[in-house]
Amino acid sequence: MKKVISLVLMMASSQIALAAECPDLLKFAKRKLNSQEVVNMCDAYKGKTVLFVNTASKCGFTPQFEGLEALYSQYKDQGFVILGFPSNDFNQEFGDEEKTAELCELTYGVKFPMFESISVRGESADPLYAMLAEKAGTAPKWNFYKYLMDKNGNVVESYSAFTKPDNEEFVADIKSALAL
Repeated sequence: MKKVISLVLMMASSQIALAAECPDLLKFAKRKLNSQEVVNMCDAYKGKTVLFVNTASKCGFTPQFEGLEALYSQYKDQGFVILGFPSNDFNQEFGDEEKTAELCELTYGVKFPMFESISVRGESADPLYAMLAEKAGTAPKWNFYKYLMDKNGNVVESYSAFTKPDNEEFVADIKSALAL
């Protein structure tokens, strides 16, 4: 009986250890856009398929917010989340988070999580984006650059700003990552 109890305890502790593991890309806490609320990304997004997108409010690609929101709405119940990170690295973001939030929410109806403005490239890149660039082998080349992470924390692919949210191959990659 002691052996059975020991085995059960050992299995339970290994399950707890596995549950405690968090993908490197989610080992960050980020402040929500235009808020004081800080999100522990591991607690909020572990086990989900995540699309990281660096955004900008005054860019020719800004209308992609609409398509991204449509993707989020369609797949969020299957474990998909989009995380938006405004960035002024390409000089096309408001300096005022309230204006950015207003554009996202009122103009484009964005409901997916948006976070504080960060740098996404170069020596001043936020550690999350430095890690994304390292794992994908490329840093964002412009606004609305996208990185797809599967639910196990692996970067599946990165996509240029020219990849629209309704691109068939892009959507197929999301579906594949959700199916893993």
